[in-house]
Amino acid sequence: MTAQLTFDELAALMKNGAGITVDPREMETRPAATFADYGLDSLGLLGIVGELENRLGRPMPPDSELCKTPHDFIERVNTSLTAGA
Repeated sequence: MTAQLTFDELAALMKNGAGITVDPREMETRPAATFADYGLDSLGLLGIVGELENRLGRPMPPDSELCKTPHDFIERVNTSLTAGA
């Protein structure tokens, strides 16, 4: 993973963790689209949060599993990564 979570990485996490194939460019250009629009439920997002915590060796921001859109999720995670650097 890079120093910041990217849409490419999030799409890969969605594929590996929930079996959902998403075009990262589509996610990037549709800021209002929700995880539900892409077929990812709250349990799938919780799995992504857990995978990120394992990879980074630190907790993700509080309530990050409650983000409704990929844009909100990436912003919250990247803000946390920047603050912790």
